[in-house]
Amino acid sequence: MAIQSERLVFRPYTDKDFNFLVTLLSDPEMMRFIGNGSTRDDQGSKEFLAWIYRTYEAGENLGLQILLRKEDGLPIGHAGLVPQKIEGVNELEIGYWIARKYWGNGYATEAAAALLEHGRSTLGIQRFISLIQPGNTTSAQVAQKIGMLVEKEIVLGGKDVNVFSTISNRKAANHT
Repeated sequence: MAIQSERLVFRPYTDKDFNFLVTLLSDPEMMRFIGNGSTRDDQGSKEFLAWIYRTYEAGENLGLQILLRKEDGLPIGHAGLVPQKIEGVNELEIGYWIARKYWGNGYATEAAAALLEHGRSTLGIQRFISLIQPGNTTSAQVAQKIGMLVEKEIVLGGKDVNVFSTISNRKAANHT
């Protein structure tokens, strides 16, 4: 069953979505706080789409999915529950990217809240993370709006990253 929110429908990527993905991955402002901050060319975009397809193997409704506006079916970004391995621990990240022309409309918060609800009600999972670089204040605000707090800072791919979480593992980590 597809994940939905008031204004959005989530659906898996297909090869037909490649051009839309390229628009996200080639926008320098969009990519500023993603990975190493570099845009991707067509080859890099093909590799990223292949990575998205691999995440789908982890389970139904996992991985980044296209976000479509219900009102007109336009793709406005992507979001998903993304399997991540952080410091040797398997985690589920609530990830969200909204195309720049749709920033400021509350779509990221709406998508993140829908993913949190789906993860809790359908998957029965309580702990989720979001990986957000320190300068990305807008994404940090989205994480906080859905109840996440900074748990720790890590280095991922050579970049400092804040790990926001719904339930902290900090106490458990302090007793090991």
